[in-house]
Amino acid sequence: MTKQEQLMEYSIQDIIEYIVQDFGLEYDHAMQIFYNSQTFDKLMDIETGLYRESSAYVYGIFQGERNFGSLIQTEI
Repeated sequence: MTKQEQLMEYSIQDIIEYIVQDFGLEYDHAMQIFYNSQTFDKLMDIETGLYRESSAYVYGIFQGERNFGSLIQTEI
């Protein structure tokens, strides 16, 4: 596993935990919601560099996507 893949995996785990806590969802449902998001797609795209950001920052992007129906972060 590359360093980028490790950073992505750590962020994914943290973000899913945030979703479980904030929305009171089961872990599997939280995984499904995040894996089907545009934020997840951008996180997994090494070109965006989003994997270098903190989990909290990426979760903020995810929350914006959930609230507005699409990504609102212009630099990714």
